Amino acid sequence: MLSLGVSLSPTLTERRLMSSMCSVSTMVALVSLPVSKRKPRSLGLNASASPSTEPTTPYIDVDVVSTSKKVLVPIGYGTEEIEAVVLVDVLRRAGAEVTLASVEQKLEVEGSSGTKLLADVLISKCAEQVFDLVALPGGMPGAVRLRDCVTLEKIMKRQAEDKRLYGAISMAPAITLLPWGLLTRKKTTGHPAFFGKLPTFWAVKTNIQISGELTTSRGPGTSFQFALSLANQLFGETTAKTVEEVLLLRDGYQNPKTEEFNSVDWSLNRTPRVRQHVLMPVANGSEEVEVVTIADVLRRAKVDVTVASVERSLRITASQGTKIVTDKLIGEAAESSYDLILLPNVYRSLNISRSYSKNNKKLGEYMELLTLHQLSCINTVYSGRREQLCTFQRQTGVQMTE
Repeated sequence: MLSLGVSLSPTLTERRLMSSMCSVSTMVALVSLPVSKRKPRSLGLNASASPSTEPTTPYIDVDVVSTSKKVLVPIGYGTEEIEAVVLVDVLRRAGAEVTLASVEQKLEVEGSSGTKLLADVLISKCAEQVFDLVALPGGMPGAVRLRDCVTLEKIMKRQAEDKRLYGAISMAPAITLLPWGLLTRKKTTGHPAFFGKLPTFWAVKTNIQISGELTTSRGPGTSFQFALSLANQLFGETTAKTVEEVLLLRDGYQNPKTEEFNSVDWSLNRTPRVRQHVLMPVANGSEEVEVVTIADVLRRAKVDVTVASVERSLRITASQGTKIVTDKLIGEAAESSYDLILLPNVYRSLNISRSYSKNNKKLGEYMELLTLHQLSCINTVYSGRREQLCTFQRQTGVQMTE
């Protein structure tokens, strides 16, 4: 077994480098691991020439010194998976111990767009616990499932009475909190489709609304703003801004990248299908937010998405501890043809492409070409980090061109 490794200094440029080259999507099942069980990592990069059976140790991209905060994110059948996963990911990066709890009779919960989430515990296990924050994702019928959970209702009412933070996004303010009486004299926002159900004189059309201990937001597109606002309230502005920078949110909103580096012409020797098919290979360490978000968007666009594991099992551990159960192993996925292949992580993609080569020569060659193209893009854009990139080249044997 050949092991490849790179160690880069933990600068902001390196963090942006790691985050900016990720492109993914997938149908998944996931579970959150408490932050207290995870050790912060130095921003070392590791790739293995063969798939591993053991999940990687989840890592945090932000080095934060703060008091641990306990957060509860409940989910039910039909929960909006983007909202749930973004909450878990962002708050964990900020340093919170996040519990994903199912209000159903089982841990596995299917989200509104078909993503399967595997919760940490059933909500009954959280009944007597004290949380610094309880945040409700929306989605339909997810918001209704949360509303009908008696245990969750008791937890939320106690949270409000004790003046501890609570929040809701999308349909959850109108469908879940309003019937519980938790919006009284609170300025509130929510999903436009349910805005009319909010109290007339207290409803506001803003992306984020903070009213005392309550924070509300509008929908999937404002999920990061919602999560960062909660991180700010829990850990302070500095931590929230650091997480925002690591996730490249400010760059993404204000400086959209339209220039293409080292362009490659992809020729098609057949007529494109009416319904497009996309393959997303994932490995231990893939970014769960990217996986879930892109999968959700593509599926809403009626694209058939296949998520394939390059490990020896369907289950992988994503970068923030999320457990993802993929659709297929890469060997089975290689038997089909695809209109598009998306790589989840540039540093893991070398491992991914070599795994493909073992299962399917044609697919492996295609993936290797994509990998080299991504690496050459990094070489062009981040020319100032020549020494680190040369180290990566020496240890991987990949030739990166200008």
